[in-house]
Amino acid sequence: MVREVEKKGMQLGKYELGRTLGEGNFGKVKYARHFDSGQGFAVKILDRKRILDLKISEQLKREIGTLKLLKHPNVVRLHEVLASKTKIYMILEYVNGGELFDRIALKERLPEAEGRRLFQQLIDGVGYLHDKGVFHRDLKPENILVDAEGNIKISDFGLSALPQHFRDDGLLHTTCGSPNYVAPEVLTNRGYDGATSDVWSCGVILYVILTGSLPFDDRNLAVLYQKIFKGDVQMPKWLSPSAKNLVKRILDPNPKTRISIAEIKTDEWFKQDYIPSYPNDEEEEDIFIDLEAFSMQGVIADTEKDPDSPTLINAFQLIGMSSCLDLSGFFEKEEASERKIMFTSNHSPKDLLGKIEDIVTEMGFLVQKRKGKLKVMQQNKGHKRPGSLSVAAEVFEISSSLYVVELRKAYGDPSSYRQLCSKLSKDLGVCQRPEILATKV
Repeated sequence: MVREVEKKGMQLGKYELGRTLGEGNFGKVKYARHFDSGQGFAVKILDRKRILDLKISEQLKREIGTLKLLKHPNVVRLHEVLASKTKIYMILEYVNGGELFDRIALKERLPEAEGRRLFQQLIDGVGYLHDKGVFHRDLKPENILVDAEGNIKISDFGLSALPQHFRDDGLLHTTCGSPNYVAPEVLTNRGYDGATSDVWSCGVILYVILTGSLPFDDRNLAVLYQKIFKGDVQMPKWLSPSAKNLVKRILDPNPKTRISIAEIKTDEWFKQDYIPSYPNDEEEEDIFIDLEAFSMQGVIADTEKDPDSPTLINAFQLIGMSSCLDLSGFFEKEEASERKIMFTSNHSPKDLLGKIEDIVTEMGFLVQKRKGKLKVMQQNKGHKRPGSLSVAAEVFEISSSLYVVELRKAYGDPSSYRQLCSKLSKDLGVCQRPEILATKV
């Protein structure tokens, strides 16, 4: 157990805390320097009170044991897990080159040779994870970091699955991921293979790398998912035939005929100038896991418990918590009134509208029903005065078991709107950490 630390320049065991790198709903990420080696690390600082109700079990400890064994040059490393009376500290590899997304955005698109090298590293990293029984389920350029040498590091395992998460049919059943990158079979709610769905996401990433645009995109989430189901990809004329062929083989909407990672590695376009990245499994490192981090004894609980809190999380979800349901990025550069929020759910439209009404009424909002839509209102001494809020809620069907909730603000207080969106997406979303889209109206 370590003493409480938070401020810049404070000591955390063998580390000196530095600047804040990021902040989320469950904590923050800080830069840290190892006193002896001078090496930089990223420290995720999680609030133990916020995760008290998650009832972390022995299964979590086993999964942390799996995570600490991941040693590959293209996967972000976990080095230590420390704890104080109120915090959990995840000591992770520090990657200082930013996100792959930013690199693509800066250049609009990457040359085929550069894009191929990054894709080769992505496939090596994802293949390694699969060999270890780890399935990422949220691969996208924002979750792929680039180091100072231009090599990629797969990060953010908040939605990842391990073999124990498979059902008796040998498939995964949680519908989650980022809509533009999710495989069609994930949306059907009939079960899917984690490796095959990850390959689809890699194909979307390859298309983005080489073209600077998404293969499937639409402001209307229902239309977007229809495009994904069809798998009809428009290829730019200037893209080389061999690159087009590989993209098409990966973005095959039929998971049974989709190309595998082993087959990708035999593809002629992929093999050009290929230098494999090998795991560091033989590397000896004494990774310390403070078991007190997963003991909730002595932690003072909040006075009110959320009765809908999940009862179990895994190690990957824990690490991803610092960004869980953090909507702040959606409201920084533009007015909240210029946004609409969407999230997916498995509840039927009738149940969704009923549950939305119950939730917002409990939060003190007024509700009006009209033609299958809800109008959520909060008045504060007059129309459109500070504190007032008006939000329209509508449900769209994607498939027989998947629906989209759209929240659109007409006017009102941004903080109240954010609180409303966070509550509804958390309680009704399809994943424990649902993917939330923000697009201009």
